[in-house]
Amino acid sequence: MLTPMLIREEQDGSFLAIGQASHAWLSGQLARAWGNERFGEVEPWEEVCLGAEQHDVGWAEWDLDPVIDPDTGRPHDFISLGLPEKLELWSRAAPKLISQSRYAAMLVSMHGTALYERFPPDDAGGKRLVQRFLDEQHALQRTLGEGLDPEQVRRNQKLVFAWDYIALALCLDWAPAQVKDVPTADEPVTLELSQDGELDPWPFRGDSLRLKVEARRWNGSFGSSPPVTLEFTLRQRR
Repeated sequence: MLTPMLIREEQDGSFLAIGQASHAWLSGQLARAWGNERFGEVEPWEEVCLGAEQHDVGWAEWDLDPVIDPDTGRPHDFISLGLPEKLELWSRAAPKLISQSRYAAMLVSMHGTALYERFPPDDAGGKRLVQRFLDEQHALQRTLGEGLDPEQVRRNQKLVFAWDYIALALCLDWAPAQVKDVPTADEPVTLELSQDGELDPWPFRGDSLRLKVEARRWNGSFGSSPPVTLEFTLRQRR
């Protein structure tokens, strides 16, 4: 889940690099289509959709000039990039949105802490670094969250987490995949994504949903790599 740049393997042995900002755009597309009688509405609409679209804003500059892993010749992925670098990028994320939307900044910060609370490092040094990051972000969240409904904000953070995971599953071809603890108008559910794009239970307003994301067919640098548009279609289970 903690990927600096997404690497999608192609059948011919090449790979596509998908920037985190582009992957986050896909999350925003999911957010703007979300909601029906079973899953309820997204509120506050604009702030939550902005938070979904910008949840990886801290990585935007890094993706334009990523550090190359000398062992692979590829941009670092979530395994090879060091924890200090990842935490530094995450620490920069929420402040980038504060002047635009306090609520969206809150969701971005909560998304980062939710990831490290769910997937903590195993070693003692990593745990200390992560705890420092969590303490700093929780202090920021207390400031940003003044006057906000904590239950609503937590529900929306879980929605951002779900959209992020669906977007990752599509970009990295993880299906079949499950997305757990997804808020609805009633009890949380587990979403199941099939290999042919069926999503059950169905959380969107229409009968199907077309999505797209921009990638680069990597040839050594982001700027010179030709753009490629990936398109996905989600459907209700038949």
